[in-house]
Amino acid sequence: MKNNKEVAAFILKEADIKINGNNPWDITVHNPKFYQRVLSSGSMGLGESYMDGWWDCEQLDEFFYKIITAKINTKIRSSSLLINVVMAHLFNRQSKIRSRQVGKKHYDIGNDFYQCMLDKHMAYSCGYWRDARNLDEAQADKLDLICRKLSLNAGEKILDIGCGWGGLIKYAVEKYKVKAVGITISKKQAEFAKKLCQGLPIEIRLQDYRDINEKFDSIVSVGMFEHVGYKNYRELFKVVNKSLKNHGLCLIHTIASNQTARTCDPWFDKYIFPNGMLPSIKQIGIATEGLFVMEDWHNFGSDYDKTLMAWYKKFNNNWDKFKDEYGDRFYRMWRYYLLSLAGGFRARYMQLWQITLSKDGVLGGYKSIR
Repeated sequence: MKNNKEVAAFILKEADIKINGNNPWDITVHNPKFYQRVLSSGSMGLGESYMDGWWDCEQLDEFFYKIITAKINTKIRSSSLLINVVMAHLFNRQSKIRSRQVGKKHYDIGNDFYQCMLDKHMAYSCGYWRDARNLDEAQADKLDLICRKLSLNAGEKILDIGCGWGGLIKYAVEKYKVKAVGITISKKQAEFAKKLCQGLPIEIRLQDYRDINEKFDSIVSVGMFEHVGYKNYRELFKVVNKSLKNHGLCLIHTIASNQTARTCDPWFDKYIFPNGMLPSIKQIGIATEGLFVMEDWHNFGSDYDKTLMAWYKKFNNNWDKFKDEYGDRFYRMWRYYLLSLAGGFRARYMQLWQITLSKDGVLGGYKSIR
């Protein structure tokens, strides 16, 4: 009968990964308890044991690309995943009361930290790399792509649900001469956005989307839909429908799943995005049916691999500024977060969608913009 190390080696061999091998995607194990921890706890055990320094890998992004391509991630299930599924079924994990948990846990860790990792627009979502040569260009091209898809006109009023640090609405106001309202559940993001947008016709609010009660010409949401939860999708789209003027457009920019699920990976749920989950085509279709005309569905998920690798490079290059404040365990957690996602997008395990919806249907038809 095989011991735990032999079992782990047999499983990893299917992904062309060796224990203590010489390839940059091979793993080096420092603690023999690693094998039992991963085999019994799945992704939670893999992530936490990495944070604890039990194993290392020179090229984590390629390690995860190989793991996911070989479907190793589907062969080891953990009890924590089962608990998340049950909790998601029984409770609304993204209720208004719980919605601000991710703000405190993730987005409020420090504006200066994010400034050293992100581009000059502070865009914490996938860049658009079709013509871009670097991160700043990819994010600027993404912001302009969104504005063009919404057909913004001077004097119109737009709403950004989950406005982050305010980069998108600042760009839209300055280039397209619109007025804007941005809402966020992160106190530190709101503070930063107010300073960034000072002097412009922009209002930044610390507000839940369920409390919106006014009309807008266009509504956009970038990187926020991942926090809504399947039990609230319909409610969100009802709010958007109610808040959108006739013939108005809405654009949802979201990471997405190839399969319908009700929860996310337990390690990510605990350490990165509490109560998060990725939507599927089916879930979005059900939530929008009868409320909107789907005008355009754009997938550029492979661009997230490039974005995450650019973020990791900046994070790694600037780490000396933060290591005394955050510590080694945070560094390993953040490295694992960025590079595991890069590998996931490289394997096309996750997608990035920009979905353009109209309230009444665009007269004469909507012209897709790329």
